[in-house]
Formats: sequence, C-alpha cells, structure tokens
Amino acid sequence: MMEQTNTSSNDYFVLLGFSNWPHLEVILFVVILIFYLLTLIGNLFIIILSYLDSHLHTPMYFFLSNLSVLDLCYTTSSIPQLLFNLWGPDKTISYAGCMIQLYFVLALGATECVLLVVMSYDRYAAVCKPLHYTVLMHPRFCRLLALGSWVCGFTNSALHSLFTFLVPLCGHRQVDHFFCEVPALLQISCVDTRANEMTLMVTSSIFVLIPLILIFTSYGAIARAVLRMKSSTGLQKVFGTCGAHLMVVSLFFIPVMCIYLQPPTENSQDHGKFIALFYTVVTPSLNPLIYTLRNKDVRGALRRLTGRG
Repeated sequence: MMEQTNTSSNDYFVLLGFSNWPHLEVILFVVILIFYLLTLIGNLFIIILSYLDSHLHTPMYFFLSNLSVLDLCYTTSSIPQLLFNLWGPDKTISYAGCMIQLYFVLALGATECVLLVVMSYDRYAAVCKPLHYTVLMHPRFCRLLALGSWVCGFTNSALHSLFTFLVPLCGHRQVDHFFCEVPALLQISCVDTRANEMTLMVTSSIFVLIPLILIFTSYGAIARAVLRMKSSTGLQKVFGTCGAHLMVVSLFFIPVMCIYLQPPTENSQDHGKFIALFYTVVTPSLNPLIYTLRNKDVRGALRRLTGRG
C-alpha cells in the first residue's frame, strides 16, 4: 500500500497527461496552440465588437459576450499549463496551482451550463413573446441572470474543491490527466471516496440534466411558435440564431455527459482525456465561428466599425 503523505503548499503533482503517447506530444502541442490562439482571437473579437457597436447592445449579445469571457477564462485555466507540460519533460504543477486550476475549471464549466440555459430563455422570449421582449429581458434583469450564472458556478466549485482537497492523498501524486480534475484526483486518494464520487454524480446531474431539460423545454415552445409563422424571413432569422445556440449546446453538453454521467470503465480514463481535450480546446474556438458565420448583425457591426457601412 502506498504511504500516505501530509499535504503542504510545497507539494506538487505530476500531470501524466498524454505521457502514454510520447510520439503524439509534439503534434498535440502544435494543434492545441493553434486552437488556443483561435479561441483568444475569436472570443476577444466578439467581446470587443459587442462593446463598441451600439447596435449589438442587446440581451443576446450581452449573454454572448459573457459566454466569450467564460470560454477565454476556461481555456486559459488549463491550456497554458498543458502546453508547458507537452513542450518539455517537466510535467509538474504545484499543489496551490492544482487547487486554483481545479477551482476555476469546475466553476467556469458549471457557470457555462447555467448561462446556456439563460441564453435559451432569451431566445424563447424573443420568439414566443416578441411584444413583451423588451420588458421581459430588461437590462437590469439580464445582468441579474448573468450574475446568477456566475454565482451558481463558483459556489458549486467552492464546495467540490473543498471536499476534494480534504481527501488524504497517496505518496506518488501522479494525476492521470492533463489538468487537475476531481475524478483523477480521487483516484490517488488513500481512503474510500464513494461519498465524494456520489456527490460529484449528483451535482453533475443537477448542472447537466436540469439545464438540458430547461433548454429543451424552451426550444419546444420555440418550435411550436415557428410552426405558426408564415414569414419566411422570420423563419430564417429564428433558425439562424436558435440553430447557432443549439449547436453550441450540443458541443458543450454531449462531451460533458460522456465524462461525468457514464459509469467508469477500464479505458474510460484514456477516452476521457481526449473528450476533455475536445471541449476544453476545440469547443471554445468553434463558438465564435458558429455565432458569427452568416450573421448579418455581426457583419453589419464590422462594416460600421471599419467605416464601410
């Protein structure tokens, strides 16, 4: 049995990451760096454009800017460390660094779950209650919804992080993942962690299944409203904005469900790394493209900003 060690601020963890595939590390470094740069550029573009152009000072782009801030923070909480570990033989992270990374990854992921529900409600109000939209989505109410999303995510993460780092850890401190994640950290504990795993499963269900039910409920009402529409222009606009949001929801929730809501198997840890890599690296870089491609509002704002409108 591995010897239990006391935890102090001077301890460190070894993030094994993709050490089992050393021939892939250089390729992964280049691919991840490209996607990370695309994430930075795309999301900063949306944030700056939404702030500078008054025509985009609407609830939809306010929440989209929040999503872009989330994606920037989420990728930055784990990707720079991953790039550092892929670049050289040193794959360590300090105990304090691991705590901070775990807290922010959990907080930002849970916040995005709630924020995507808020964005679906905004689309529901725009399509199903167009005459009351400005009253329903008052700027003050929008700010409260956004703030509530962030508070829910960070409160949930505080509880999980505390419970995880109170668990005694074994001496080897080798985390079989590319970032500090709750299931990977629980695997190196020296005590029974079934209570922690059950807590993780329950909260994951709350932050994944309940948002999905609310999102599908909103889009069920939207679908009924769309079927009653007779204007082809209105239909195109609805499909344009709602289709983009549904695509973002799918890219985020499907990988998360594959990791947190399935029973562990022998190969689930290795599969989980690549699934986590997808929603940590690829999804945040695709969100700006999904929302800006074929988006007349964004193209018009860009023309006005460059003086060509």
